[in-house]
Amino acid sequence: MTRMLAIIALLFATPAWAGDDGRYILGDDPPSEFYSYDQGGLDSVGRLIKQEKMPNEMLLPSSSQGIRFLYSSTSGLDPENLVAVSGALFLPKGEPPKNGWPLLSWSHGTVGIADKCAPSWDGYPEFHRNYLSHWLEAGFAIVASDYEGLGVKGTHPYLATKPAAYSNLDSIRAVRSAGFPVSKDVFLLGQSQGAAAALATAGHARVYAPEIIVRGAVLTGVPFFSPKALIAVRDARPRDIVDPQLGYNFLALSLAQMADRNFSMNDYLSDKARPVAERISTICNRQMRTIISDEKLTYDNSFIRSPNSGLERAFELMQYPKLGLKVPIFIASGAMDKDTPLRMQQALVSKLCNAGSQVHSVVYKDKAHLSTLSHSINDAMEFVQAVRLEKLTDGNCSSGRSLQ
Repeated sequence: MTRMLAIIALLFATPAWAGDDGRYILGDDPPSEFYSYDQGGLDSVGRLIKQEKMPNEMLLPSSSQGIRFLYSSTSGLDPENLVAVSGALFLPKGEPPKNGWPLLSWSHGTVGIADKCAPSWDGYPEFHRNYLSHWLEAGFAIVASDYEGLGVKGTHPYLATKPAAYSNLDSIRAVRSAGFPVSKDVFLLGQSQGAAAALATAGHARVYAPEIIVRGAVLTGVPFFSPKALIAVRDARPRDIVDPQLGYNFLALSLAQMADRNFSMNDYLSDKARPVAERISTICNRQMRTIISDEKLTYDNSFIRSPNSGLERAFELMQYPKLGLKVPIFIASGAMDKDTPLRMQQALVSKLCNAGSQVHSVVYKDKAHLSTLSHSINDAMEFVQAVRLEKLTDGNCSSGRSLQ
């Protein structure tokens, strides 16, 4: 995902996609009537708007039920505007404890920006399903936001941290206010794009939702975007090979278009790449990767010039609100990660430590971006249980990263 943004330092725009307000409207086609809602009727945040049972084939293994729901939230791009957001709730089997099932807020990784890619509609990939099922088996309920603009009206602001954080926090509020049997405190879990969302959620919680007790955050493949880091990654990557991860760039520069009405990706894309890039509005990331391979897109044949000068505002939207956090953080990294390279994740760990955060960092020497998630489950569960039992150690900021 940041080889993604490595590539990000290079993307796009197009006047053909502009709305009346000058902002680009992409991927905005709710997949069913359930996801349609008149947002003008919203008057408060964190309220459940409507719900329905999820189809049996979409239930996570080890869940007793799954509920798809819409709820109200604050737009992370326009704080004066309330929006409807979609998400899902999965409950474990058995009877809930007296104080409710302990709650996890799950933040998903990159799926795309087309509404039909929303996980509450499209489902989760198998490795996500297996990972989340471990938590359900351990007796945790899972609330999972699709994030602002995915599934419902509006364009999803891909990689913007504040919209994702507000969406997460209000999904927690919504399931509580609706009376579901969940606890008052919550752990934040996220992978890749979702790891950034979870970390941002921890950073925004005390101001935006001070009543929510965040106990800790579990992050895998977490990105850390800075112009200097992205330039270094970009310069290290071959520009003349077919690269399915160009899809990350197409998605990331859709945010640049939202952030800067004068920025247009079509000013930077080649004739060969433009028809592929435009399809981010209608297909999901996994299909985009296949099409990029089929069309043999490389960096050199996709871009006629670098869009770096237009990306500054988008970079601002990808930053974390604060790095000195009051909650413990578990970060699992793969030494073979090419999406969010290890050096990028370690730079974030260093920044968190220097800011005074309590960080428990583990590096798996033979794991890549996706495999790190499944491989880290036991360490993540030990971290969460230690926090719950108040037996957590001080972390390893001073002793260095644990290599496994």
